[in-house]
Amino acid sequence: MSYDVYMHGQVLGTHIFRLKGEFLQPDAYSEIREKYFLPGGETGTAATVLASLGVSSKIDGTHIGTEVAPLLKEFYKDKPVDLSSLYFDPVYEGLMDYVVVAGIVRSPMGFFQSLYEPGATVRWNMPKEEDIAACKVAAIDACFMDATEKTAELCVKHGKTYVTIDCKHDSYVHQHSAINVVSRESIKSYLYPDMSMEEIYEKLTGTTDGLVIITSGGNDMLYGRKGQPMKRMKPFSVEVKSTLGAGDTFKAGCVYGLLHGMKDDELVRFASACSAIAISRFPLPLNPPTMEEVKALMEIAV
Repeated sequence: MSYDVYMHGQVLGTHIFRLKGEFLQPDAYSEIREKYFLPGGETGTAATVLASLGVSSKIDGTHIGTEVAPLLKEFYKDKPVDLSSLYFDPVYEGLMDYVVVAGIVRSPMGFFQSLYEPGATVRWNMPKEEDIAACKVAAIDACFMDATEKTAELCVKHGKTYVTIDCKHDSYVHQHSAINVVSRESIKSYLYPDMSMEEIYEKLTGTTDGLVIITSGGNDMLYGRKGQPMKRMKPFSVEVKSTLGAGDTFKAGCVYGLLHGMKDDELVRFASACSAIAISRFPLPLNPPTMEEVKALMEIAV
């Protein structure tokens, strides 16, 4: 099976619980309005969005198991997403998370930290060189340490440009990326909590020839390249139903833009439109943005 994009990172099953009323309160009962079990993770969600935009992909990363594998195979059976490189572990359920949603507020829970505890079983694949060699562009989630860096090294070896997310300025993955999308949430929580946005921009753009994009929810996106002044772009205004998957959809939009050779301003605007549509519906995996919707939003908001 041929494909446009290779992606390495988090592929999991997401249990989503949408509440009828307000968000969970201590010692108080909450009624569930809807519940779903759908593909998730940065790579899983991006694959879903790209498929809706007409882009084929091959995904690898997280091991899948007895609960997650059937979900993925059924969900992607009629979509251009190649699952053949994912490792099936018959004694493992597969990585899952649990998300409670009420209005635009959400709270994810899971077992991600246990993946990195001393002595923990490794639950992710090293990339396969032939998979990367066969793609047009790639996307790399910065979550699997040696496997993440190896993916970037193979992309460089085979001349494949790639998008990554939340990588520090001194990492190999950032320094060789075509695009690094860094969220303000990651910046403030662990990347650069004590630096100004201007200092962060200079540090990130100064160590790569690629495009750096700093997202900040409903606030202006900041972006630019080495030696350029920092640019700002306002996100599209939409009625927000859920923010679940917004960042992953933005990344997918960047991958699409990279694949199709978009200029920086066009690419950031396109990715922003994808993300805006994503937050205007629920649940995202069952209602991913289409190209027609993205184009319509961009035309309306000119």
